[in-house]
Amino acid sequence: MTATKSVPTGFLSRDDVLRLIEQRGDELRQLLAQNPDADPRVLAFLAEEGSLAAQRAVAANPSALAETNVFLAHSRDEEVRAELAHKIGRLLPGLTQEASEDVRQLTLETLQCLADDELPRIRAILAEGIKSLNCVPHALICKLAHDVECVSAPILEYSPLLSDADLIDIITTVGAHYALLAIAKRRPLAAAISDLIVAAEDVPAVSALLNNADARIRSRTLEKIVELAQSIGDWQGPLVLRAGLSQRAIRRIAGFAGAALIERLAQRHDLEERTRSHLRSVLKKRLHGTPSGQVPLVQELGDDGLIDDAYVLSLAYRGNRAGVAAALSAAGKIPADIVERILDLGQAKPLTALVWRAGFSMRVAFKIQTCLLHLPTRQVLPARDGVHYPLSEEEMRWHLEYFGL
Repeated sequence: MTATKSVPTGFLSRDDVLRLIEQRGDELRQLLAQNPDADPRVLAFLAEEGSLAAQRAVAANPSALAETNVFLAHSRDEEVRAELAHKIGRLLPGLTQEASEDVRQLTLETLQCLADDELPRIRAILAEGIKSLNCVPHALICKLAHDVECVSAPILEYSPLLSDADLIDIITTVGAHYALLAIAKRRPLAAAISDLIVAAEDVPAVSALLNNADARIRSRTLEKIVELAQSIGDWQGPLVLRAGLSQRAIRRIAGFAGAALIERLAQRHDLEERTRSHLRSVLKKRLHGTPSGQVPLVQELGDDGLIDDAYVLSLAYRGNRAGVAAALSAAGKIPADIVERILDLGQAKPLTALVWRAGFSMRVAFKIQTCLLHLPTRQVLPARDGVHYPLSEEEMRWHLEYFGL
């Protein structure tokens, strides 16, 4: 019975390696390539002459020479490059000042080669490995930050090398949903960046921003979020939990939030007594849930100047006819019975004139026609140029005069 030959220990010359490979073949190639104690020259030889399995093992081996890594970065085999991309992020922090300039340059050459790889998968592996490092060339990080989603997302969220100027450039030039979402999760995040994310009105990105306790958000930007949140339910929960809300913003949120969220607002420790009393009053009306309770609530909001387009749109989206009627009445100082008559009539032109008289946009008139009254398409009066009222002021006044306004 022939005894199994073991792998010789100690220094192995090129001739020794060739002889062993001839005897043991691919098995030995892979064993040698995986060995972190193998002579780097042996690993270099296996990278050039070994099987694909051996080349992949060398690519993953931290003992491989810097020039070997450069060679493997140009491999035609995707898995060789993938193993190298996994490894390079672990090598960079250990590249001390004592390392020779040649080693530094070769390592950076490998890094650049992987960043330029034709396959997004390879670039994504690299990005994940270097996302938190501060020892990577800034230009390379910016290149990855402008890449496709799977590559750029970890860089945009975590890289400490991206300045505010870099982020502003990415938001204004790329502007993609995934970029906004990743940037919104950065810790910390400057107020100027938060302003741009909110200006884009990207729902998931703003939700992430509100959930990011280390993101600075200016008061006026929070006010804008509050305004838009009346018709964007996904923002309401994170908004209620957000620190730094003004008393006015809290009262405004209570005007459109559900009972559960108002309860959360009432538990805040930064409430003035007037605001706390207001929340208790609103919550009581919410819990009763009666249309009759909606009218005084809307009138109260109207007195505070809190009724605007977004508020009425949120009511229309929910099909809340009583709330819409009360809002039109309160904002336009229009008798409630006239508002009800026009809504009951269900005709686009008088309704459009009513919304105009109440001081809201044509978008509100359109949404009331479609979402609340469910007028047939042929009867709906659309906006002119997508924004403006399609009727002249004279024509709208004529319709209002018909109802005694």
